[in-house]
Amino acid sequence: MWCIPDVTPEFVERMEHILGLYERSYNPKEPIICVDEKSKQLLQDTRTRIIQKNGVTRSDYEYKRNGTQNIFVAVEPKGGFRKVSVTKKRKKKDFAQFIQDITHLKRYEYAKTIHIVLDNLNTHFAKSFYETFAKKEAEKVLKKVQFHYTPKHASWLNMAEIEIGIMDRQCTKGRMESQEKLKKNLRAWTKSRNKHKAKIHWRFTRENARKKFKYERYEGSREKRKD
Repeated sequence: MWCIPDVTPEFVERMEHILGLYERSYNPKEPIICVDEKSKQLLQDTRTRIIQKNGVTRSDYEYKRNGTQNIFVAVEPKGGFRKVSVTKKRKKKDFAQFIQDITHLKRYEYAKTIHIVLDNLNTHFAKSFYETFAKKEAEKVLKKVQFHYTPKHASWLNMAEIEIGIMDRQCTKGRMESQEKLKKNLRAWTKSRNKHKAKIHWRFTRENARKKFKYERYEGSREKRKD
């Protein structure tokens, strides 16, 4: 369900900017990547699972809690590519290292600018890189990427949420007792999705937004942001 705040000038500006990005033609030199994270609780069965004759596995309602893990998801909707990483936490350094890993991928070796769509979580800003890396490395990573933030309370504009929903249904819905099991399942899922170059076909355009939220065509300008 969408949670729509007041349609302020700032909301419109950010929404139009994100939707404008999504309307661009695919360009490997300036890929558009959506990034988000998801918490996964690790649950271990306390009783042996029963495999029925029809192959269906049944678990007892009792389980043991083994803590939680964080799953970073980056998806390139028009390129049919995604990268997933499991971390114990989702602190500033975890986010900074995940973005650094993206910039090091061979796929983006010759990219001029990697456009990254994010929500407004307090770890998603340049200061995370300066607190994690030496100044030279932080500037190297930030020079390669450009962050684009969704409006506040409008993370539904981030296509990474769609990919996470698919991941939940196809891979992470059931109980997993350990980080190793979670990583193994996610590696197989990611490999399969990338092999088939699964894409996300976004249909909500700026024109759709103007009709739905009842505002006139936005004519403002937006400076490039590196924060």
